[in-house]
Parts: sequence; structure tokens; C-alpha cells
Amino acid sequence: MASALSPFHCHLLVLVITLLVPAIAQVYTSIRVGSALFATDDNSTWTSPSGDFSFGFRPFPGQQDQFLLAIWFAKIPDETIVWSANRDYPAGRESKVELNTAGQLVLKAPGGWELWRSSNNENLRVSNGAMLDTGNFVITDTNSRILWNSFDEPTNTMLPIQVLGFGSYLFSSVSDENYGVGKFQLRFNNPQLSNSSYVLILNQIDVYTQNPYGAYYAEQDVSELILDKSGYLQVKNSLGGISNLSSKREVLRTDSDSYYRATLDFDGVFRLYTHPKNFSGNQTWTATWNVPENICLDIYDTFGSGPCGYNSICSLGAHGMPECQCAPGFSLLDVNNKYSGCKQDDVSYMNECNEMGTVISEDQFEFLEMEYADWPLADYELLQPTTEFECKNSCLRDCYCAVTIFQDPKFNNGTGRCWKKKLPLSNGRFNSSAIDRKALFKKFKLNSSSQNPRNPNPGQGRQNQEILILAVLLGTSVFFNFFSVAAISLVVFCLWQRKLPNFYRTLHTKDLDMNLRSFTYKDLEEATSGFKEELGRGSFGTVYKGVIVSSYSNYVAVKKLDKMIKEGEREFKTEIVSCRRCVEVEMERAAILTEWAYECYSRGKVERLVENDEEAISDMNWVKKLVMVAIWCVQDVPLLRPSMREVTHMLDGIREISAPPCPFLYSSTSEAEKSAMGFSNNSSV
Repeated sequence: MASALSPFHCHLLVLVITLLVPAIAQVYTSIRVGSALFATDDNSTWTSPSGDFSFGFRPFPGQQDQFLLAIWFAKIPDETIVWSANRDYPAGRESKVELNTAGQLVLKAPGGWELWRSSNNENLRVSNGAMLDTGNFVITDTNSRILWNSFDEPTNTMLPIQVLGFGSYLFSSVSDENYGVGKFQLRFNNPQLSNSSYVLILNQIDVYTQNPYGAYYAEQDVSELILDKSGYLQVKNSLGGISNLSSKREVLRTDSDSYYRATLDFDGVFRLYTHPKNFSGNQTWTATWNVPENICLDIYDTFGSGPCGYNSICSLGAHGMPECQCAPGFSLLDVNNKYSGCKQDDVSYMNECNEMGTVISEDQFEFLEMEYADWPLADYELLQPTTEFECKNSCLRDCYCAVTIFQDPKFNNGTGRCWKKKLPLSNGRFNSSAIDRKALFKKFKLNSSSQNPRNPNPGQGRQNQEILILAVLLGTSVFFNFFSVAAISLVVFCLWQRKLPNFYRTLHTKDLDMNLRSFTYKDLEEATSGFKEELGRGSFGTVYKGVIVSSYSNYVAVKKLDKMIKEGEREFKTEIVSCRRCVEVEMERAAILTEWAYECYSRGKVERLVENDEEAISDMNWVKKLVMVAIWCVQDVPLLRPSMREVTHMLDGIREISAPPCPFLYSSTSEAEKSAMGFSNNSSV
């Protein structure tokens, strides 16, 4: 009975085997341990069996010597990136990524500085790596167990069959051409109560610390976010039930016709995209679903800049994309990036304040109006009830006020309201159907002077008067002008002739003072009148007063050794070296100190750097960590120096600190100087 198989079971067995063949084939399309790729122009990649996805280096836009280690769609024209390892740490040319013997992918700069490492633990039983047709890069052991995969460490994009759960994040990029971590995040909010469920949210973040701000989109009771192979975004609730998050359709699409991806874009919108696999012409991605529906209005938070940056105004454009413009009196920080935010063109009105905090002259200002605009929550003063006239006058007199928002009484039960805004303005929005307020921008009148007429610059009137008198005198006649110019030229020439000898004397003196010069014994004997006037004595010689005749009576001190013995020469040379140390620039001294610190570290004598500091000695592991980070930060090769974010990660223990190389390309310290420091080639560690 067990051996009998029905036709149905036979067909089922064939189907299972058919489905398993591609999976088995992918295992054998593998990357062996020790395989590596280099950041060069030859575009070598590790490609999935179908050729749909590639893993390798991509040059940063406009920076041909800076590379991104990434995974991308390989068969479409724009080769859209779906994952990256070093989005905040560009890899230089000739950087290398290797699948090492410990089973980890490691990205290193040309000098050996580690830029990124896969998060799996070391495993000597690693079998291989593989770029799968799903867009997932995996590392497996000899039992085909997955040790690490890129799906577990997403950047800004999800692919079909990828699952996000608690602890997984998507971070937007800075812009379309800047792959660094941007200011938006998709995450699962940790429940405040033990019996409550997770919440899928979108929020702004602080770009330096990645601390989250308030949510502008939330989906309740979500434990997992799934992009299925048919291109649907689905959510699983706490009870295991699955529902469609994206739009429901009666007819399911087949997964073989199109590519799908869900991306948290740089503008803070989470979009679901589709792209046909078979296409002709210049085909692009099409957004089929997105949240939130209006990013400009849905962000309502005290913190964060909004999708368009500070001091800007956001309005919804085509395809749900935010359209950004600067507020009146402001201009773009980056003229090539309209999402960069705006800076104030004229801040000199702050100079018009008196000791009471009010402006000195109100008539030099005017207001520019913009209907249906607002920057919510960034207020420092509220006036109500009020009128538009009172609102303007209040801002006009207030030297801290640059922008105010007025709401007409007819929109607020007969009570007008006026909000004075703090700078920078954040989360600005424009919408004629949803906003019932107007923005008033205070700025200097075009025909007014930035200087206050009631309090002119000291001496300005006298200077203007002198210019007027001189203009009248010089403009009396051409004849008088000619003789005036001649007389001025004559006076200048005479003064120059009188100062010329002093100039040469000064120049010569400076030459002597600032340059080294050797003297013979006869020169020094003549300068000291036969070593006549004694100034003092040292252990090995006497110091005499002298005069260098050619330096216009420049006094010098000359030391004469009493005994030409080895110790005397040694002391004399030591003093000369000490003098050299005094006149050399501080950079040389700093270089010597840095090299000494490196010698202490490399020879295992870090305790010399802290001397008798008991607090430091009690935690030498921390001292060693600080020294290692410091040596990385002073590398002669700029590419080897870590960024400030890397430094903080190393100090916080987030990033492993590898052994730093010698910070200097060429050593500036001789063996004799190392010996003086307490080191030598024969010194024991």
C-alpha cells in the first residue's frame, strides 16, 4: 500500500522536483570562499542565475573614484539599486569586497581600513555565497543553512518574498543621487504595554543620531510586512491573519511578467513600484500605490524639517511627489537640490534692535504675503483675538520676528489669530483647500538702506563731508587737478626716498634673524672682541657678548667650549637640537608627539601616555581603545581616516576597532630620537 502511487501523487512529485531544480541550481551557481571583487571600471559582478540581479561596485553619481557596494536590477536601463552595504561610507577606487574564510563578506579600502562587514558570526564551516534570483545575497554553511542574507539587513527597498519584522528598518536616501541615510524611516514601534501589538509607522529622524521623531503614518496591529511574489504589500497581525495593505484587485498578476519593489523614497513616501520585464523604448518604474497620500499635509510635528527642508514650502505635485519652493526672502541652500532647504537672504534686520528688543526704524520694512501657507507648531508667540493690522504691527516692532501667520476671524468663530514663527521654519506646506491662513514675511524695502538712518555709522557723516569737499576741490578745473596730482606724486616720492634706507635695513635685519648662518671661529672672535665680555658660564663653556657688524649692531651671545671633550660636544649638540625644536613650527612637534604615541601603542606600552593618572590606569582597555581611534584619525592618507559617525560607533562599541597602521607614510623620527623616547629596535615589549 505504501508503494502504490496514484497518478495525482505522481504529478505532485514531478511538480515538487521541478520546483526544487532552480533552487538546487542556484546553490551550485556559487561564490567560493576567498572570492573577491574590486572597485574598478571593469564592472565585475556576481550575478544571479537568471541575470536579473547583480552584486558588485557601482560608482557614485558624479564621483568616478567613489564606489557603492550594492545589489541592483541588472536588466533594466537605469539599473535601480535595491540594497547597499556602505551607503554612508563611499569606497575608494581599488577597494575590495571578499568572502573570507570566516564566512563573512568584508569590504576594505585600499589601505586596509575596514568599511563594512556582514553581521554574521565567524563560521569556519562556511560553504559559499550566492546571488539569488530573488535579489537576495546569501551566505550558507556546509549544511546549506543560511548564515547571513541581505534581506535581513535592508536599506530602503523591499523585494518580492522579503519580510520585515520587529527590529527591521527601512531608511530613505538623501536624494535620488545621494545614497546616504536620509531623514525618513519605516519601522515597527515597540508596544508600550505588554498586551498591546506592534504598529508599523513612518517617521522623520535626526540624520546624525537616527533618533526617531513623531509618526506621520501608522498601521495598527502589524507584526510583519510582506511583499509577496505577485506584487502585493501584505501585513500580518498579532493573531497571524494576513491582509492586503496595497490596493486589492480581483485578478492577480503573475509574478513572471513584471519586476516589483517597495521603496521608502527620499521624500518620505513609501511607494510600491512595477516595471515590465519585457519592454521596448525608455520604460520606467510606475508607482501603483503609496502612503501617505499627501506627504506635505500629513507630516505634522514639532521636530524635523519636512520633505522639502527648512524654510521651504511643500505642495503636492504629479504622482504624489512634493513640489518644493523657498519662502519669500529665502533661497536654496543647494541650487542643484530643491529638497535641500532654504537660507534667509537678509538677516541684517537683527542689527536694528534696541535694548528693549524692538526695531529702531519701522518704516524701512515691508511685508510679503502668501495665502494658504503655514508652518505649524514652530511658534514663539500667539496673539488672539487680533486683526491682520495688529498682527503685522506686532511683528514689525519685534526685532526677532521674521515671519508671522494670520488666520482671519471668519475661519475661527469671529476670533482672529496671529502666530509669530521661530526660525528655521519647519514642515512648511501650501494647500488652497486645506489651509485657511496666510503667511506674512517681513523684509527690508528695496529702496531702504540696511543702516538705520536715525543711528548712522559713527564717522559716516564726516567721511561723506570730506569726500564732498575733496570732490569740489579736485573738480574746480583741469589745471588745478593736474598740479594736485603732481604735488601728491612728489610728496609720495620724497617720503619713499626717506624710508628706503630703513626698508633695506629692516629687510637685512629680518634676513639675519629669520635665516640660519654659519660663522667661522675668526668671525666669532672679532664679534666678541677676542671673547672679552663674559655674560655667564655653563657646565662646559662660557658665554660671551658679541656684535655682528653687518647686522647694524645686532647683539649676539656666543658660547665657547672650555673642553673639547665628548660630553661637552654632546651638551652643545643637545642645546642646538633644543634650539631647533624651539624655532620649528608646531606641526613638527605634533608629528613627533603623534609618532611617539604610535610607538607606545605598537610596542604595547600605552601606559606611558597617561603617566601617573590613576583613573586612566584603572581602565587601560579604554585607554587603548582611545589611542587606536586617535591613530586612525591622524592618518596621513585621508582615505584611511574614519568619519565622525565611524568614530562615535567605534567609541560606543557598535563598530569593531581594527589595528591601526603607522599614521605616517614616512617616519620623521630617527632611531636616535626613538632611543631618546625610550624605544629602540632592540627594546623589549
